[in-house]
Amino acid sequence: MQPRITVITLGVDNLEAALRFYRDGLGFHTEGIVGQEFEHGAVAFLDLQPGLRLALWPRASIAHDAGLPQSPRSPTELTLGHNVASREDVDRVMSQAQAAGATVVKAANATFWGGYAGYFQDPDGHLWEAVWNPAFNGS
Repeated sequence: MQPRITVITLGVDNLEAALRFYRDGLGFHTEGIVGQEFEHGAVAFLDLQPGLRLALWPRASIAHDAGLPQSPRSPTELTLGHNVASREDVDRVMSQAQAAGATVVKAANATFWGGYAGYFQDPDGHLWEAVWNPAFNGS
């Protein structure tokens, strides 16, 4: 298998609220909700970078599609890392996320490995890390 990720799907409890957070609060580009004409089909795709999209799909629809029971949220199952070019950019991302409705769970600070990072949760509890890693040459 060639490692190639093209879509990261986040299960959400309220699709409209999640869309507002990512589109209006964080500024992610999207065409909005599509597939509403299909049962369990409503989804929003947001552009991240060339070749990669973020999908917001109701948790109940994911469970239905996969044939699994819907399970409780677990924010420590996965983190999404947003690497930026500087410590100041980490602070800006954290402030923007909080203003958009995110919960800051760990304020940005120096890391043990020489970087600078903080964590926030989106309204559905998904854990994001805003991070400056000097080894990544500015993201």
